[in-house]
Amino acid sequence: MSTVIRLLSLVISGIVAAIPGVASAQSGSRVPIDWASVKLESIGEGLLPTAEYRGKVVLVVNTASLCGFTDQYTGLEALWGRYKDKGFVLLGVPSNDFGGQEPGTKAEIKSFCESTFDVTFPLADKQVVTGERAHPLYKWIAAQAGPLGAPKWNFHKYLVGRDGNLIDWYSAMTGPGATAIDDAIRKALAAPGA
Repeated sequence: MSTVIRLLSLVISGIVAAIPGVASAQSGSRVPIDWASVKLESIGEGLLPTAEYRGKVVLVVNTASLCGFTDQYTGLEALWGRYKDKGFVLLGVPSNDFGGQEPGTKAEIKSFCESTFDVTFPLADKQVVTGERAHPLYKWIAAQAGPLGAPKWNFHKYLVGRDGNLIDWYSAMTGPGATAIDDAIRKALAAPGA
């Protein structure tokens, strides 16, 4: 029964996300993120340089290696390649929160992403992205996106502007090659920084 509820939730969030303007950040209280305070361990070694994300456009994506949407890594890597030299950061955040689809260790996840999809964009170590135990970045995302925008499955995407505000969110049903995502990134890159 819980699988049916999860799938129904995914379908509903996909439909809602497809309606123009509904997917936009709508929590009512816009609080920019302070990237310098975000501490995320890299899937490689050490902390990710999140303080350097200030003034950049950041797409945050919770990922999973065994998900039906895992092939989105290819499109994410294409976005990264297209915009990384223009003030864009793509941040992958592996999570085992949905269907136990990211059970591997840090080394296994890193190896899978690099060898299967040639991933070069920054990847964090595996994190909890939902509920009370969620990483502070995802608690901020949930507060900004509201109940409809909180992650419902793997490959949920969050676009953060140069000013640190959440611009929009996209369910797993909206792949990284979607015109809506590309257009939003280009528009955000053209906006003034923080």
